[in-house]
Amino acid sequence: MNNRYLIPANSKKSMLILGYFTTFDIIMFGIGCVTTMTLLVIVNTSKITTILLILLPALITGMLVMPIPNYHNVLTLIKNVYNFFSGRRRYYWRGWCVKDETKD
Repeated sequence: MNNRYLIPANSKKSMLILGYFTTFDIIMFGIGCVTTMTLLVIVNTSKITTILLILLPALITGMLVMPIPNYHNVLTLIKNVYNFFSGRRRYYWRGWCVKDETKD
């Protein structure tokens, strides 16, 4: 069965850093910022297009971990949309009931 149950969103928020970020999100954003800072130090330019290209790692990772309603970030939304259209579409509900009404 793969244990893919739908769980109410408010029960997952307490497992996130500051209520919005996972450890992977913080690491990914940190790598994007470190890459951008390294490129800013290494590349000596005054062209605006080159500076925008250098800023892309921090901007992209920042957009991916930006909090949005109903999902803790854009990366989670993209993963859920991909899983919805590429995987199975039957989800099993499992709540906090004392006992399950149906036995599978």
